[in-house]
Amino acid sequence: MPRAVSIELRGRVLVLVGHDGVETVPGVDEAYRLLVEALPAAGSHAVIRPPELVASRYPLVPGLVLDLNENGTPVVQLVGRSRGRTESLTTEDLRRGHVVVAGTWFPIEAASSHEVLGLLERAGAEPGPVCSLPAFLGIRKAGGPVEDMIGDRAVSPLAFLPPENDAPNVSATLYPYQLTGWRWLRFIRSEGLGGLLADEMGLGKTLQVISVISDLVPDVSGPCLIVAPGSLLENWRREIARFAPDLRVLKHHGPRRTGRPADMREFDVVVTSYDNVVRDNSLLSMIRWEMVVLDEAQFIRNPDAQRTKAVKHLPRRVGLAVTGTPIENRLLDLWSIVDFVLPGQLDERREFESRYPEDVLGARLLEASVSPFMLRRRVKEVAQDLPPRIDIPQVVELSDEEALEYDYVRKQIAEEYGAAATLVSLTQLRRFCAHPSLLDDLPCSAMLSFSKFQRLDEILREIFIQGEKALVFTSFTRMADMVAMHVSKTVGCYSAVIDGRLPIDDRQPLIDTFSGVAGPAVLVLNPRAGGAGLNITAANHVIHYNPEWNPALEDQASARAHRRGQELPVTVHRLLVADTVEDVINERLERKRAIASSAIVGVAGSDDDYADIISALSRSPSRKGKSG
Repeated sequence: MPRAVSIELRGRVLVLVGHDGVETVPGVDEAYRLLVEALPAAGSHAVIRPPELVASRYPLVPGLVLDLNENGTPVVQLVGRSRGRTESLTTEDLRRGHVVVAGTWFPIEAASSHEVLGLLERAGAEPGPVCSLPAFLGIRKAGGPVEDMIGDRAVSPLAFLPPENDAPNVSATLYPYQLTGWRWLRFIRSEGLGGLLADEMGLGKTLQVISVISDLVPDVSGPCLIVAPGSLLENWRREIARFAPDLRVLKHHGPRRTGRPADMREFDVVVTSYDNVVRDNSLLSMIRWEMVVLDEAQFIRNPDAQRTKAVKHLPRRVGLAVTGTPIENRLLDLWSIVDFVLPGQLDERREFESRYPEDVLGARLLEASVSPFMLRRRVKEVAQDLPPRIDIPQVVELSDEEALEYDYVRKQIAEEYGAAATLVSLTQLRRFCAHPSLLDDLPCSAMLSFSKFQRLDEILREIFIQGEKALVFTSFTRMADMVAMHVSKTVGCYSAVIDGRLPIDDRQPLIDTFSGVAGPAVLVLNPRAGGAGLNITAANHVIHYNPEWNPALEDQASARAHRRGQELPVTVHRLLVADTVEDVINERLERKRAIASSAIVGVAGSDDDYADIISALSRSPSRKGKSG
């Protein structure tokens, strides 16, 4: 005769105990019949259930929630939600299909359970602390019904970084935040992942990249590729030579660049331009690069651009994007960059655009998605680790056409003056390096057609995105007007000029107006008119558009913003056209500053002027370094 079957609770598990003492864990359908439908169990005439047990006919829908523990480590929580109630679950609960929580029995939705378990299996993760960045990214990337359950908490990219105390193999002392950046870059490279270094301008992104390249080169067989705007290739070559002189560097640029991949494999680092990646895509795609670094990665923000498609076609083990402005106009800018760094991490373009709307919510969700692999530090956050003044050389390389035009002017001066040339005679070359339009009296209708002005525009726009102000120093009146007009018309920011045309009594009121502007603004000054006696601490960026023969004049100009009352570190940019008269001026400045630092003599001597003039007249941008 059938006997009663009793139901017992063993923690979170429902157990059936038969008349013969045999214990079984029922499936979800059987438990539902016993508890919700109140039907007897097979082979029994009654079911004895604990009086305190309550049954719910509404299932828990499982999902994942990301949170941070007290140490900042990401934690994956498995939860079930039903009619406003949220309960903690385990993977065993999902596999069993039902659970008892606080005296209430719940069925668990089967389809969502299968999806969540599959997600955890693909990511190689379990509920609890997530110590693997690939596992975390796998969970963040999850789509489908569980996507909305994952949450929008941004996680520090440093959360997965193991503790280290070693130092990079470069000829430089890195600030603490730069050491952290180098270790993070090395970590994501070792994980075989890509990353986005998005530190604000002035925090030394170039040095951090060179540090990680210097470390990995002895351990890998393939070279690294650095892709940058053409005007910055020489700057990269010089910075690598300065900080990692043992690295073999090839500048793949110019009409005599190699057409053989075997030639490139002889080097540790190949530096080339975005345009050359388009032109030589077949050649560059014959090499599987250990790491491809995109400098000024906002150059690929348009996913439909030819350069974007060419860069993403490059075979690589790791992709690294470097930019201070990961988003310039729209969220899709960042998608395009991430699609290079970690292809597929943000899904296809259409899915991305539907998932991340162009609003505050979309931006917050996107930040949570990219935060694990985007390292971004702001100047104000790491100011305690910075010197009060940050000097950044901005070496610009002329295009082939510009180089030939410069040579034409240089030869004219040499033929006209010869041995009688003076510093004044070289003014034409300095004017050309500011902008070729300064050589004639015609208005410039295409300011951005010149490489150096393009770089100035890029720097100013990055400053303006941060809502900050800049001082631009140039000794040429027309150049000052061009800069101010360009900023006013194309960017819409406040701009003004201080030079000899402005009466002295009118200068401070203009500075007061500049300082009172809420948000970005630019003040263009002649270093002789604005280089002494003025306090302009409203600006924390100084841009020397053309170098001066006298280093004291340049230093006094920089001191307008770098002085008492300045609350932020001052970033000093020095634009320099490679292999021109400006290179000679820069070498002269460094030589004189070295002499001045010895405290033996000053910097105003002129005994070496003649040697500098000869050097300037012989320096040619069109025949140096064009073959790589």
